[in-house]
Amino acid sequence: MSVIQGTFKNGQVVLDGPTNWPEGCRLRVEPVVIDLPNGSADSDRPETPEEIADWLRWYHSLEPLEFTPDEEADLEAWRQQVKAHELARAQPRSEELFP
Repeated sequence: MSVIQGTFKNGQVVLDGPTNWPEGCRLRVEPVVIDLPNGSADSDRPETPEEIADWLRWYHSLEPLEFTPDEEADLEAWRQQVKAHELARAQPRSEELFP
């Protein structure tokens, strides 16, 4: 039998796709550690009050991200391009979903 992954949602396991398993077969379900995008594992999160306090001190030490007026204008122009692109795609997609 093939291995398939899934996600635990609302108290149920939702498989990522169809299976060829026979009805009534026994399963073994266990969580897996997923590497996060920044390269750390889910278990690397702070757990003790001291670790959480250290993380909060680091977080509060960060400087705010500030943009120049030119950067803000570029960002707004990009947002408008993305919005126009998504709106152009929305009509055909909705017609596919709701013919």
